[in-house]
Amino acid sequence: MAKGKKMQEVNFNSIDEFLAFLPEEELVIVERLRKLVFYCLPEAREKLSFNVPYYYHHRNFCFIWPASVTWGKKKTYEGVRFGFAYGNQLTDEINYLDKGGRKQIYWKDFKTVKEIDTELLQAYIYEAIIIDEEHFRKKKK
Repeated sequence: MAKGKKMQEVNFNSIDEFLAFLPEEELVIVERLRKLVFYCLPEAREKLSFNVPYYYHHRNFCFIWPASVTWGKKKTYEGVRFGFAYGNQLTDEINYLDKGGRKQIYWKDFKTVKEIDTELLQAYIYEAIIIDEEHFRKKKK
């Protein structure tokens, strides 16, 4: 990458800074998704990576990426992307998650809070947590 060329126009020092930056329509979606992650795993650690929240148990298992936090100079989607770091290991028989030609990271985009199917997304989050646990157990052996 050329010296001085940045892939992101923002640089947040905290989750609060990140949240304050978001337009209202994205903020309400982000807040709902954050609550859902912490409902599924209260002890999840939330850290900014690439200026968006990533959630960790033993390792990164999911992230929330609003479209207004761009990678590059322009928005490439609308709403808020909820992604799974190891989406390729999730059971997705109904093709709920978008793969976008990616090998590992899968996601679902939400343009409104009403689009969030809480029970279905919880099932995916719980499975991601189980995969994280299994990886940790195998690594300990």
